[in-house]
Amino acid sequence: MSRIGRTPISIPAGVDINVSDTNVVTVKGPKGTLKQEISPDIKVAVEGSVINVLRSSDIPRHRSLHGLSRTLIGNMVTGVTEGYKKELDINGVGFRAAKEGKKLVLNLGFSHQVIIDETDSISIDVPSPNKVIISGIDKQEVGQFAADVRKKRPPEPYKGKGIKYVDEVVRRKEGKTGAK
Repeated sequence: MSRIGRTPISIPAGVDINVSDTNVVTVKGPKGTLKQEISPDIKVAVEGSVINVLRSSDIPRHRSLHGLSRTLIGNMVTGVTEGYKKELDINGVGFRAAKEGKKLVLNLGFSHQVIIDETDSISIDVPSPNKVIISGIDKQEVGQFAADVRKKRPPEPYKGKGIKYVDEVVRRKEGKTGAK
């Protein structure tokens, strides 16, 4: 049995969980509401203040869906209670970020500014010109939005310029004059 799939999910106070007949799990909490459709082969049982995810058989497809479904539901519970955030660092001479209303304006060494709109479920915070914090309740959306911002100017290995995650390590390369 999956070690991840069989771990029960505890429901914190203030979180309401509803499982419909079509296996759509709805999680409501202080920060918002999330919905996720779970495969019909997986059974989600809410027992008191604990959620258990069970599978119908031991075939490989059901085994892989078991851990995935449990993780998705666990991420939803964490999202509506605590939320998720990704922090980005901007390195480079003249590279900076600013927030104008609901838009993130990035100066990344191009001839133009890069403007990214904030969505309803994602909030952007710019505490300093070289730091951007992206937060929201859906882990997948926050991660995808942060990856899209990073894609505008990924870090390059020679000088380390670009947008990188705070915990990311950029492997530096030696230039062509360093090989002599």
